[in-house]
Amino acid sequence: MSAQAQMRAMLDQLMGTSRDGDTTRQRIKFSDDRVCKSHLLNCCPHDVLSGTRMDLGECLKVHDLALRADYEIASKEQDFFFELDAMDHLQSFIADCDRRTEVSKKRLAETQEEISAEVAAKAERVHELNEEIGKLLAKVEQLGAEGNVEESQKVMDEVEKARAKKREAEEVYRNSMPASSFQQQKLRVCEVCSAYLGLHDNDRRLADHFGGKLHLGFIEIREKLEELKRVVAEKQEKRNQERLKRREEREREEREKLRRSRSHSKNPKRSRSREHRRHRSRSMSRERKRRTRSKSREKRHRHRSRSSSRSRSRSHQRSRHSSRDRSRERSKRRSSKERFRDQDLASRDRDRSSRDRSPRDRDRKDKKRSYESANGKSEDRRSSEEREAGEI
Repeated sequence: MSAQAQMRAMLDQLMGTSRDGDTTRQRIKFSDDRVCKSHLLNCCPHDVLSGTRMDLGECLKVHDLALRADYEIASKEQDFFFELDAMDHLQSFIADCDRRTEVSKKRLAETQEEISAEVAAKAERVHELNEEIGKLLAKVEQLGAEGNVEESQKVMDEVEKARAKKREAEEVYRNSMPASSFQQQKLRVCEVCSAYLGLHDNDRRLADHFGGKLHLGFIEIREKLEELKRVVAEKQEKRNQERLKRREEREREEREKLRRSRSHSKNPKRSRSREHRRHRSRSMSRERKRRTRSKSREKRHRHRSRSSSRSRSRSHQRSRHSSRDRSRERSKRRSSKERFRDQDLASRDRDRSSRDRSPRDRDRKDKKRSYESANGKSEDRRSSEEREAGEI
């Protein structure tokens, strides 16, 4: 990898995909399903174990340092909860590794000679001391590389103590079994990385194993898995608490609404009286304010209107007299007009009634007149005859 490519990768890792101001350079987003979420959290086994005996090759998902930088920037403002995806990935990988470890243990049990439980416990003690020595030696090398000489010297003292314990444990183990069997190489499977360890391995071999990239990579993956489990559990607990809190708030609001509706339905008069009182108090306060304002205005303009009020009253009286005369003339005119209008309407009604009479009515009237005239003549005749008879 050239220096220019390394510099470009470093800038991508620090500044993200838009480091040059070009937002279209990277079309895929870090939230895409094709992007490896374990890579975004810097715990993908394909990256951790690259270059070791258990190199897994290239990951099936997208790995990009610029996308990791984008995720780190965006995660400060929003929680994407990618820890759950990374936890599932690491759990499946560690479960596969543990299955391989169990298979290797069964294979060793089938190929090696069976020993008693007491001898197996003594051999296990030797293996434990070997592991402790190897870890301490790897730590000494790391401190020496960092330049911390004093700490490395202290760790070397612990290594010497562990070596003395190992010699004692080996002596106990040698005395508990025949010499021919003791000379055989007793293997053991590493619980961390599934590698084979020998009972009689020297310190250099132990230091290479426990300080090697494979063993340290598996330790990193397992520690990261435990951290992700803790983080996921905390976030899930927090979410559950927030969900319960929101649910309780909704239930409290519903209960409050129900209580208000019930109280309103039970005592509608009380609520109406309260509203009436409030409205009345508001109206009274407004009326008071208006009165005070009007009084203040009257006080302000009282001294100005004294002189002008007299002239205004005189002109007002004059205008009142003139308006009275005008109203009288108008009333006279209206009464005369109304009289003429009534006479005209009466004459029109008579004409209409005369026009609307039928010929039958006319015949009846003529008959009535002729009958009355005939009766009158008969009465005249009778009165004349009575007069003549009296004379006689």
